[in-house]
Amino acid sequence: MKLKRTHNCGELRISDKDKDVVLMGWVENYRDHGGIAFIDLYDRWGVTQIVFDPQIAPDAHAVAHTLRSQFVIAVEGEVRPRLDGMSNPNLDTGDIEVYVKSFELLNKSKTPPFDVQHSEDVNAEMRLTHRYLDLRSKKLQNNMIFRSKVTGMIRNYFLENDFVEIETPILSKSSPEGARDYLVPSRVNPGNFYALPQSPQQFKQILMVAGYDRYFQVARCFRDEDLRADRQPEFTQVDLEMSFVDRDDIMGMLEGLFKRLMKDLFDKDLKLPLPRITYEDAMLKYGCDKPDLRFDLEIVDCSDIFSNSGFGVFKNAVNSGGLVRSINLKGACDKLSRKDLDAMTPYIKPFRGKGVAWIKMNEDGPQSPIVKFFTEEESKALYERMGAETGDVLIFVADQEKIVCQSLAALRLLMGEKLGLIDNNEFNFSWLIDFPLFEKDDDGNPSSVHHPFTAPRPEDEALLDTDVFAVKTNAYDLVLNGNEIGGGSVRIHDNEMQAKIFSLLGISDEDAKEKFGFLLDALQFGAPPHAGLALGLDRIMMIFLGTDSIRDVIAFPKTQKAYCMMSDAPSPVMEEQLEELYIELAEIEEDDDNE
Repeated sequence: MKLKRTHNCGELRISDKDKDVVLMGWVENYRDHGGIAFIDLYDRWGVTQIVFDPQIAPDAHAVAHTLRSQFVIAVEGEVRPRLDGMSNPNLDTGDIEVYVKSFELLNKSKTPPFDVQHSEDVNAEMRLTHRYLDLRSKKLQNNMIFRSKVTGMIRNYFLENDFVEIETPILSKSSPEGARDYLVPSRVNPGNFYALPQSPQQFKQILMVAGYDRYFQVARCFRDEDLRADRQPEFTQVDLEMSFVDRDDIMGMLEGLFKRLMKDLFDKDLKLPLPRITYEDAMLKYGCDKPDLRFDLEIVDCSDIFSNSGFGVFKNAVNSGGLVRSINLKGACDKLSRKDLDAMTPYIKPFRGKGVAWIKMNEDGPQSPIVKFFTEEESKALYERMGAETGDVLIFVADQEKIVCQSLAALRLLMGEKLGLIDNNEFNFSWLIDFPLFEKDDDGNPSSVHHPFTAPRPEDEALLDTDVFAVKTNAYDLVLNGNEIGGGSVRIHDNEMQAKIFSLLGISDEDAKEKFGFLLDALQFGAPPHAGLALGLDRIMMIFLGTDSIRDVIAFPKTQKAYCMMSDAPSPVMEEQLEELYIELAEIEEDDDNE
């Protein structure tokens, strides 16, 4: 490389006219206009129009026509203003162009399998196979640069607040944390395995015992679980823990972070404190524990109205221990057709919902196949409770509680989109608090809703001896636009309380020592009260950037089957490697479908 770059492709302006500059980058396209050739030269900073004029540089012009898309070149030339009327307002460099005096071909490129700068319509398999080209696109480069910027802002915020950044091990001990571990065999300890961390949970508690008081880490985590649009097998958490604090201290620290991010990134003033919603209220009003609060459409319980109804579907649901709940779609009469209403029933089938009943509040009275079964008293009570007015549409689901909640939560989001109630430029944060400490497993026994180190609310500790399923946690989830972006809890720091929780979970002393031994040992040596939280960085980036897939904010993502199409991983290894690890493979059925 003979030339030395003086500027990037996004920084030259009209104030640079008459300068001799050297730019380097990739050729986006080539155009020949009456003997003068033009190319758009780009790098991650931007695009500059380059001009090959035979009157200025005949040798360079003579070979300019050989340049193709994605060739890498260096050009030396003079910055000139564009001719009157030829400026490009869509480019930061749109008022100038560079007239070439000489250029150097740094590397050729094969014809790309897709247009690098317009890859949105290219299938995912092609883009992931050639991820190095996809990452060259302006959209993904902007995403990665934005992610880097936000990560830096988060890191600086915690450093300013006296946190210490400490890395925790990647090779660790397998422990039950809600998903399958990725296991790594040990060559020097035959028959034994490391596990890749699902989170740094135990290590960050150890750091509190060790006296570091405030810890954070941008941590890589791994979970072997089924994937979806907002989930990957390896992901990044912003992990933090604090000593001598309560729930409000952790929540306040995170609120300060997002207030800064909203202002610096989007020039929005985040009103604090953020709303706090109990788990019980969230399940009642929104049917889920991560409600999207950018719009209303609250769910209302109507079960008591229909306990003796003539409409058998509602009556039977209530009398079998289920629920009847409804949403009032305000003013939706003219916006929803009969086809729209009928389509709601198949929409809730994945949640085992059997059907959606509806009432249209027309000018000439309620219209529905079900109103003829209601008494006058039932109708009056229903319309009063639902605040029903002319022009509204009431929708109902009657079934067991879980089915009702999941079905109406999904319908609420569907109708929010369909009725245009969601402002995609809004960022709506809330806290979910007071989760149950335990839920029933398949055998009706207690199992942890979060993890076994989550502390109960102090006022509920007595219930551990009388009604464990009534105990609420000292935990908290941070929700943004209907997505859980973070969660944490006050930890159990007292050995007696930890032993009690293990006992309720059916974890013996031997099992506890086997699974959590080093943490339990540490808690015996002056563990301070402590609490923490983990933020899902990938999911936050996805929401901030408004993308539909988490793949768009991760440089090298996996497919739905946890497969990297670019590097062909996972893949078979040599027999010699398996022998070194004392591993023998069972017969494996071939499966070439990795997408």
